[in-house]
Amino acid sequence: QVLLVESGGGLVQPGGSLRLSCAASGFPFSGYAMSWYRQASGKEREWIATIFGSSTTYSDSAKGRFTISRDDATKTVYLEMNSVKPDDTAVYCCETRHQGREYWGQGTQVTVSS
Repeated sequence: QVLLVESGGGLVQPGGSLRLSCAASGFPFSGYAMSWYRQASGKEREWIATIFGSSTTYSDSAKGRFTISRDDATKTVYLEMNSVKPDDTAVYCCETRHQGREYWGQGTQVTVSS
């Protein structure tokens, strides 16, 4: 079955950097769009970025600070987070669609605090 497993979250100081990973299995991966979302406590889920092949798109909140990338050989998608702010504190999840269904990972917590 489709499985998405995120890792790399943790506590980071404002202005710091963090790289999140999402390991995928159970579907071909190559040729599939992969996205990152986040959900802060008490807020709605927010789309962050999508990668499809080599094409990337970003939310306004992520543009210029975050970079999404992928390694089709290892079926992994990454989110490089730079210049993080306290407002970036959230659970970050990866997402994809396979055979008409949407799949989510369990998420990884990112906390930005000094």
